[in-house]
Amino acid sequence: MVIHRVATATELGNVQVAIDLGPQVDTSALPMERRVRHSLEVARAYSSWNRLDNALETLLTAERTAPEQVHYHRLSRSLVLGWIRRQRSKPSTALVDLARRLNVLD
Repeated sequence: MVIHRVATATELGNVQVAIDLGPQVDTSALPMERRVRHSLEVARAYSSWNRLDNALETLLTAERTAPEQVHYHRLSRSLVLGWIRRQRSKPSTALVDLARRLNVLD
């Protein structure tokens, strides 16, 4: 399956493959848990390439679909906390609000 190829590519550092394939994968027939996990992998790939706007939008879209899946997943919490810590200026309102919903920021 292509979603496994995206996850493997991201894990192995082949971010180009993950970004080329990931956003185009139709996950609508998959269980919600797999759809969210795929979105998290795509967000992680974008994050690895410092495309934080794309990564955040991908995560926010996943959150709208299945908030509880995103809020309690280790990867989403790790991504958001990393984004907050890497900010050189004030983080966006969308990022701060997401971090609060994930309980990674006071």
